[in-house]
Amino acid sequence: MPECWDGEHDVETPYGMLHVVIRGAPKGNKPAILTYHDVGLNHKLCFNAFFSNEDMQEITKHFVVCHVDAPGQQTGASQFPQGYQYPTMDQLAGMLPTVVEHFGFKSIVGIGVGAGAYILAKFALIFPDLVEGLVLLNIDPNGKGWIDWAATKLSGLTSTLPDTVLPHLFSQEELVSNTELVQSYRQQINNNINHFNLQLFWNMYNSRRDLEMNRSGTVLNAKTLKCPVMLVVGDNAPAEEGVVECNSKLDPTNTTFLKMADSGGLPQLTQPGKLTEAFKYFLQGMGYMPSASMTRLARSRTASLTSGGSVEGSRSRACTHSDSTEGVGAVAHTMEVSC
Repeated sequence: MPECWDGEHDVETPYGMLHVVIRGAPKGNKPAILTYHDVGLNHKLCFNAFFSNEDMQEITKHFVVCHVDAPGQQTGASQFPQGYQYPTMDQLAGMLPTVVEHFGFKSIVGIGVGAGAYILAKFALIFPDLVEGLVLLNIDPNGKGWIDWAATKLSGLTSTLPDTVLPHLFSQEELVSNTELVQSYRQQINNNINHFNLQLFWNMYNSRRDLEMNRSGTVLNAKTLKCPVMLVVGDNAPAEEGVVECNSKLDPTNTTFLKMADSGGLPQLTQPGKLTEAFKYFLQGMGYMPSASMTRLARSRTASLTSGGSVEGSRSRACTHSDSTEGVGAVAHTMEVSC
């Protein structure tokens, strides 16, 4: 991949054009960090605060980062014509191998939120050789029942589109208190996302099917994610139930469950430092990010411990179903937290 590819690109895929933003250049044989945002957002609204966090930059200087915008969701996107058939969730996942091939990535570590987490999980189920690890925030592996679907349709008739989408993104507590973050995102969804295109993506996400995965041994020919996975959700987040369900479908020896208190519906916005620290340990568990290259993060960790704080002390919790001390199963042990 040439260094000049750093910047914005439109990539033609079998299911339409994708807007992709590359930051940095490939570092040896390391995977690319590939992000996929949630419905109502794009890569800027979903990930800018997280990736501009000082601790995160300590990590990203070792990796090329690839931000993917779902079709028509990027800032300034042209409106799709009437009658345009938006790609299905399977097709959205099926666009990603073209991106990987186009930029010459060997493989990826995915970071997805909500709909983006679902798409990346689907991608990893279909193309396991291309995915080395996944960080999935607010994933709901279940399709919507007809009652849920009808409720969504009805709320769409009585609310503006941003107000229909906001309860998917933020906790009830954040919405009721109408926090500055909620106000800001209501305004940004209004101003920066084409509403016609957003409605198409929202409809497609709400008509998704169950992710067909089950823990090995629970059903005949069970399929599950083969790579290390870190599941993340905030306390009282709208996706909490779905994430817990997803955890039950994954291999306990390579899955970590991180439940973050005081983080609302979007932990990458409200607790970027805590999430970055967890991501660092996740990468270290996969054999990347040797501690010698983590000087600033290590110092901040030491400072927080000497000042009497810890990840657990701030009421963030990481849970793992494995007592293994190898690989990503060791993340919870490394973070010195308990469930």
